[in-house]
Amino acid sequence: MRKLIYAMNLSLDGYIATPGDDIGWSGPPNQELFQWWLEHEQAGGLSLYGRKLWETMSSHWPTGDQRPDATAAEIAYARNWRDTPKVVFSSTIDKVDWNSRLVTGDAIAEITRLKAEDGDPMHIGGATLAGAAVRAGLVDEYAVVTHPVLIGGGTPFFTALHTWIHLNHLETRTFPGGTVLTRYATRR
Repeated sequence: MRKLIYAMNLSLDGYIATPGDDIGWSGPPNQELFQWWLEHEQAGGLSLYGRKLWETMSSHWPTGDQRPDATAAEIAYARNWRDTPKVVFSSTIDKVDWNSRLVTGDAIAEITRLKAEDGDPMHIGGATLAGAAVRAGLVDEYAVVTHPVLIGGGTPFFTALHTWIHLNHLETRTFPGGTVLTRYATRR
């Protein structure tokens, strides 16, 4: 059975994007944090995206290694992003590329099916998609990357829940600039 990990950058007040879906508030990550994201992504075998995050990622990373100022880590991240299989969940787009397939039907049924397979961990991103997976009890681990900024509103990292979810602390790590990674496992 595969593990499902929900990891994203968020503001100290708990948002992943501003009301206009801007994620630029986090600024470019420092090298140590970017290296963590690279290693996190390399450890996964499948990435699950909602439409908005898919559009953000696919607008940059397919050619992110071709920028003249790309760092070695950015080059590695772009190559890993292209090579990693991806599933995009959306009912409003009709085509995806870059080693991806589109699912327009029941996201929870498909994630449940994918979790039952053997393989490396799956990463899920996008608050709407991840929120549905959280409410369905499918998320095994949370990697909360909290930046020291307050944005006052927008898309929350955690959506409304039907019941409490108890967690076990796995790790806390502080990066230069005050960004804090906290990892938790769902208590089963």
